[in-house]
Amino acid sequence: MRIVAGEFGGRRLKAVPGMQTRPTTDKVKEAVFNIIGPYFDGGRSLDLFAGSGGLSIEAVSRGIDQAVLIDRQYQAIKTIRENIVVTKAADRFDVIKGDAQRVLERLATQGQTFDLVFLDPPYAKQQIVKDIQRCADLQLLNPGCRIVCETDTNAQLPAELPGFERIRRQDYGITVITIYQKQEVGGNE
Repeated sequence: MRIVAGEFGGRRLKAVPGMQTRPTTDKVKEAVFNIIGPYFDGGRSLDLFAGSGGLSIEAVSRGIDQAVLIDRQYQAIKTIRENIVVTKAADRFDVIKGDAQRVLERLATQGQTFDLVFLDPPYAKQQIVKDIQRCADLQLLNPGCRIVCETDTNAQLPAELPGFERIRRQDYGITVITIYQKQEVGGNE
């Protein structure tokens, strides 16, 4: 695994030891960022099931100002912190160990909002539609926020989601990437 492009491009990243997480392959990561970016002019990202942190690190490498990474597993948090060291820009990352739903509530009470969200939960525990709605209900999503969902082929995410437009669905072998964009209030964007 490596950082594909941007400020930290080419640097190697570690995977979380064990079988509880599956890192996004470089090929899929490159494809995702070609769709949503490929580069950003600032903004904030949220990674709800961060695993190794690879997606958020890639986003910061490509211009996101600040990334919030959440995971509940000790090994994942340890790996994320080790991978952030590779960037030499630790101040651009906020790593939080905890249950995603509780952390979302805390972020909402702090008034935090995001322009880009990564949802890559363990395949057996996919509640992506509920997670998207929860983020919207807590007012964590800025207008135009893009939500990148990584699932397996068994997950059938809806083509229509109230308040969101599905802008892309793409299969990469056993991995499916679905990208939604929060609609502007009162708009059809």
